[in-house]
Amino acid sequence: MLRWVLWCLWLMGALAPLPAWAQTASTPNEVTDLRLERSEDGLYLSASLQFTLPSLAEDALYKGIPMFFVAEAQVLRDRWYWSDREVAVTARHMRLSYQPLTRRWRLNVSSEPFTYTGLGVALGQSFDALDDAVAAMQRMSRWKIAEAGAIDSDGGHTVHFRFRLDMSQLPRPLQIGAVGRAGWSMQVQRSQRLPMEGGR
Repeated sequence: MLRWVLWCLWLMGALAPLPAWAQTASTPNEVTDLRLERSEDGLYLSASLQFTLPSLAEDALYKGIPMFFVAEAQVLRDRWYWSDREVAVTARHMRLSYQPLTRRWRLNVSSEPFTYTGLGVALGQSFDALDDAVAAMQRMSRWKIAEAGAIDSDGGHTVHFRFRLDMSQLPRPLQIGAVGRAGWSMQVQRSQRLPMEGGR
């Protein structure tokens, strides 16, 4: 028990934020491009993201602690008489990890949250550099976010997209230590109207 407590204290100290003078300026986090495409079998989303990993998350990665991210898309149908109706919601989960022995990065992508008992059904890619792995997360191509039957051809729709660091899947000691610390914050989001059919 004492060993576990000491390990947690060491981990929290190792991931303490850098002083302000030691932190480098980062580019703004944003969705630089968001495209929606109707198809016979559904609605697809493609996006380009720009973000910098939080310094504490990057430190944790190099110490062998995987980081989890989630992309979420929500489709709302306009209703003039009430609040907009949700017609589709979907998520894509990502697990980024570093393997010190091979010095390679591993990115797993799944439609379901990852569990601590295994990765479940997930697609995986390996990279030689962290920048390459992050670049893969920053590109989304033809992600199906709604079935064709969920989208009315004669109605107005809005798509809300969000990509964030998923703190809920971090080890418990990190979750506790990350509460209220700006060094863990990372999120980009954007909303876009879906053009009516025939109005392109």
